[in-house]
Amino acid sequence: MERKHFLKNSLTALGLVTVAPLMNACKKTVTSSDSGSGSGSGSGGGSSSCTVGPTETAGPFPTITPSSLVRSDIRLDRTGVAFTIKIYIKNTNNSCSALSGAIVDIWHCDKDGYYSEYGGTSMQTVDYTAVHFLRGRQTTDSNGLVTFTSIFPGWYQSRATHIHVHVYNASGTSLLITQIAFPEGSSSAVATVNGSGGTAYGYTKGMTGYTYNAADSVFSDDNTGAEIAAVTGSLTDGYVLTQTINVAA
Repeated sequence: MERKHFLKNSLTALGLVTVAPLMNACKKTVTSSDSGSGSGSGSGGGSSSCTVGPTETAGPFPTITPSSLVRSDIRLDRTGVAFTIKIYIKNTNNSCSALSGAIVDIWHCDKDGYYSEYGGTSMQTVDYTAVHFLRGRQTTDSNGLVTFTSIFPGWYQSRATHIHVHVYNASGTSLLITQIAFPEGSSSAVATVNGSGGTAYGYTKGMTGYTYNAADSVFSDDNTGAEIAAVTGSLTDGYVLTQTINVAA
């Protein structure tokens, strides 16, 4: 079953949230005035102004027990194009200086569009409830940086390629839940990985039916490109994503 029908057909299957939140699970929950330097086809890299980043939904597949997944290599058994994720956290309450000691959780789908910790229902037919791939937690260093080793995310119908991020302060208080978007265009990493070259790495969906950022329910109102990261690299060498996220700590 296509992912676009999952939310509609299984509102109570997970038993984690009520009907109303699930119907809006892939939609923006807060509109931010954050501005950035990215664009739909540009390099992105996060906000260039000192305002808090956009708040987004964590659902419908948030990490169930993130504190148990403290690790920088989040691949486990997942295969795909090599991918490094670098996220800088900055504090708007301190002139957007680097925020050290912040706790950062990330999670994203595998190359086929599936999430760990969920499945066996119409929300996600493949059962991955017993595994925890492509989820991890790290603490920012003195530069406000966390780094994760992963595989390039796949995509599923109704969503553009994306990464979920939850930032906490050192005491564990939630500061921001957001998402990271990817640059698009014919020469972008998204197009390359999902093109003919990516089939050797197991990416077989192509771009037919792909939802672009402008039509994505979360990213469509990001007119400044604040949520679009910088992505560099190649299929053979792997890709590196860099994003700056501002929080009020």
